[in-house]
Amino acid sequence: MAKWDKEYIKLCKKILKNGVETPNRTGTNTIKIPFYSLEFDLQKEFPMLTTKQFYYKRALHEMFWIYQAASNDVRWLQERNVKIWNEWEINEDGKWIASQMVPDGKGNIEKKEVVKDFGKEYAHTIGTAYGWIIKKYNMMENLIHTIKNNPTDRRMVISLWQDEFLKTAVLPSCVWSTEWDVTGGKLNLLVHQRSCDVPLGLPFDVFEHAMLLSLVAHCTNLKPGKIMWSIKDAHIYVNQIDGIKEQIKRFEELENLKAPTVWINPEVRDFFKIDNSIDLKDIKIENYNHHGKIEFPISK
Repeated sequence: MAKWDKEYIKLCKKILKNGVETPNRTGTNTIKIPFYSLEFDLQKEFPMLTTKQFYYKRALHEMFWIYQAASNDVRWLQERNVKIWNEWEINEDGKWIASQMVPDGKGNIEKKEVVKDFGKEYAHTIGTAYGWIIKKYNMMENLIHTIKNNPTDRRMVISLWQDEFLKTAVLPSCVWSTEWDVTGGKLNLLVHQRSCDVPLGLPFDVFEHAMLLSLVAHCTNLKPGKIMWSIKDAHIYVNQIDGIKEQIKRFEELENLKAPTVWINPEVRDFFKIDNSIDLKDIKIENYNHHGKIEFPISK
């Protein structure tokens, strides 16, 4: 069985056994633990789950949307048949509407319809979050330049958590910080995540940052090394528990499957020229086998 599946199931079991049921803004309770950490060695395995089908093309497009296109426009994803951000897309009139748990001013929390007016200039976007921050500060250009020209720099940090722009973001970044390191010809990554939907979000987040690390290493003539992953608030929504139990059952009872491998076009060494079209011509996931789809609901 792929090592990532083993570690992932270990985390899920820990949450189900030791987690505390907790209310949150979505109105659907979670079972949560406060902290967790993971380690990945990309020289040994590329982390993709095999205990359920993982839709890696959606994850690739989301990664490119944030870090390469540096976009907050949901239509960029929709043009590539990716709908994972549709729930957070600001309407044509500049408003975003959701049912959420909010303080009532008397020490209680109640569920009500929340209407946030971001302004028409933010229509079809998620506001000042994710790719918008990347673009504003030229974060990827600066990072790649530093890796190439000053690889021992200890200030290679990308922070998507910018206090000035939190109020105008529909959803502030969950994976909010990455710290980059070059040691012994390998590019390494430290990732910080403030909130982690383990069934839906974590497989996407891990894959995307493993791929981001691999691509940046590819474009800077380095090898992808290790990822250290720090999670605050690792949770499973109560309406996701049955799906997670099915995934655990598969891990314990079905055939062990190996992790896939990744091919990156050796002819393309510019991160910003790697194909981000619907075809994703410069990246191939090879020998990916899995045990089939598991549906998990989204809590908005």
